[in-house]
Amino acid sequence: MGMAQAMASSMGGIRTAGDLVARMQLKKMRLTEAKRYVADKLGVSTLDLCDSTLMRTLREELDIGVVTGTPGIAKGLAAKARIEALLDVTVNSVEGLRRKTETTGLSRP
Repeated sequence: MGMAQAMASSMGGIRTAGDLVARMQLKKMRLTEAKRYVADKLGVSTLDLCDSTLMRTLREELDIGVVTGTPGIAKGLAAKARIEALLDVTVNSVEGLRRKTETTGLSRP
């Protein structure tokens, strides 16, 4: 996990798309493959993944979380759930919440 964190930090983490790329690296993708996958899912080029202005706008539009606490933008588990759907991956914390809330009808659609 140390390498994924280092690469995410150098890409700007949540300021750009570093957190998304690192998440895909944890799924055993190589860095280049992870960048291409995320870029394709977001509909941008791999170079755009490091553009903090473009990615801030895109993260707000997709409601997948931003660095600052902006009213109306998803944070925490809500942002992770949207990232999970966007990247077609499973996020353990979101799955744990779903298991705990199954009886209340909040399970995955």
